[in-house]
Amino acid sequence: MTNLNVSARRKSTLFRFQADRLPVAIFTAILIVDICVFAFVSSWPLVLAWSLATVLPKVCICSWNHHHQHVPFFRSKVCNRLMEIVFALQTGAVSNVWVLHHNIGHHENYLDQTKDESAWRAPDGRAMSANEYTLKLAATGYWCAFKNSKAHPKIRRTFIAMTLLHLVLVAALVYINPLNALLVFIIPMTIGYLMTCRHTYDHHAGCSEEDEYAASNNIMHKWYNIFTGNLGYHTAHHLRPGLHWSKLPAFHATIAHKIPDANFLPPGLPVGFLPAE
Repeated sequence: MTNLNVSARRKSTLFRFQADRLPVAIFTAILIVDICVFAFVSSWPLVLAWSLATVLPKVCICSWNHHHQHVPFFRSKVCNRLMEIVFALQTGAVSNVWVLHHNIGHHENYLDQTKDESAWRAPDGRAMSANEYTLKLAATGYWCAFKNSKAHPKIRRTFIAMTLLHLVLVAALVYINPLNALLVFIIPMTIGYLMTCRHTYDHHAGCSEEDEYAASNNIMHKWYNIFTGNLGYHTAHHLRPGLHWSKLPAFHATIAHKIPDANFLPPGLPVGFLPAE
């Protein structure tokens, strides 16, 4: 009986927060179908159709990868690394890349555009366009993460090891079936990575560089926050970056009166077509 109780307790504590169970099941299921399509579907129009159908969901998954790299889903390191393999194959962002670039680089410096790893101001002080920002951040993201990792050797080891593993996995997929690898994995990965960079611009570009309550844009749209795990509560996220995504709405309610109206924005398309409530 004691052994059964211990086993049940272990199962109940596998997830740090039970709210993560459904997202993890969905993301894992998508990867399983990805692998099945890659391995068993030889008709390129069908493979392309699957790729197109999953691009937007995988863009949304990028937000959940972001959440995981702030607050890991599992208590087990092994489970977290396995989850990060799933995320990397869907979003192009490997273990700890956003911990190093986003958590350490961006969150600590987002009020100082001269230090922010995700700065929306160019070195000459002008505000970058969305396209310029996206391309610059995408091109330098991994390099900046690597530079930041020098001060964090433990995080660096995982980052380098998982980056190499990801490259090996992608190379193996390309070797086995180049076209299916391109359509099922590489193109959605690339789009997801680029859109992650673009969303950071939307969250901060043009915002205050002095007032932490006016330094982030917020999106209160119901479906946007369902799809992104409450990423729209962005001021709350920056004030308490270690707070689990499921708890952001409650914290936001305590600070909403301090956020200027100008920092509440509607979602972009296609979510903007969906009802707000």
